Amino acid sequence: MVVLRTGPVTVGGVSLDNHLLLAAGVLGTTGASLSRMLATGAGGVVTKSIGPAPKDGHAGPCVALLDCGILNAMGLPNPSREFTGELETLKNRPVIVSIFGGNPEEFAEVAGWFKGLAAGIEMNLSCPHAEGYGAAIGVDPVLVEKCTRAASALGMPTWVKLTPNVTDITAIGKAAERGGATAIVAINTVKAMRISTGLRRPVLGNRYGGLSGDAIFPVAVRCVYELYEACSLPIIGCGGVSTADNVIEMMMAGAQAVEIGSAVQRDIHIFESIKRDLYAKKGADPKEIVGCAHG
Repeated sequence: MVVLRTGPVTVGGVSLDNHLLLAAGVLGTTGASLSRMLATGAGGVVTKSIGPAPKDGHAGPCVALLDCGILNAMGLPNPSREFTGELETLKNRPVIVSIFGGNPEEFAEVAGWFKGLAAGIEMNLSCPHAEGYGAAIGVDPVLVEKCTRAASALGMPTWVKLTPNVTDITAIGKAAERGGATAIVAINTVKAMRISTGLRRPVLGNRYGGLSGDAIFPVAVRCVYELYEACSLPIIGCGGVSTADNVIEMMMAGAQAVEIGSAVQRDIHIFESIKRDLYAKKGADPKEIVGCAHG
């Protein structure tokens, strides 16, 4: 397997300790949990998505563990502006705040709460199970461009997380680029569902949810590959990454860094494990690996 040379990493205007980030929605609800992930080897962390008003989320069941991954429909539960207090002890650390809104004004408002507190923002334009938010906006290139422009105008590093639940993800990536994004994150969960044959009803309270984990890794690789050829922005790969070889594959497709989420559920020390296999003093220059699978 290819191994990488150790060294500083900067992606989309954010300085990271290494190429591995905690994905949004996984152990990102408190300052303590974010600190724990940084201490166990994550090069950066992305928080749970924060919106313009507190939300309780969907009625349960909200999570189903599958053989191929995790199905969830949390519904974007969050404390809204009160979350700023969780970041007081994390100043000057590589913390990216995931934000959502229903229009450009709400995105700008929420982003403004975290200016000076976080290293950057990640716009959630891709959650597949929150009515009026996430993918409801992220499937429309015009809205993506407007929302991105409103948030990026604050001058913070602005990452835009894209949904795979579209006909052409490159059209959405180009819209984020026009709006002033500094990086693209690909991808969020794939819209999916399961039905309990015993209960004769969907396993999730919301019926539909987002599938993450091993099953969507090939989808994520394909999306990163397409975006690399269509856009000039840095790309952060996300979706089913669980090994060092997965990281290399994502980078060969065009990612400059990767986010890891569902794999943390299986192994809380996943970042340490991947780092041991991924890095060596005489490893390859990461710049030579990113996008090398493109002819």
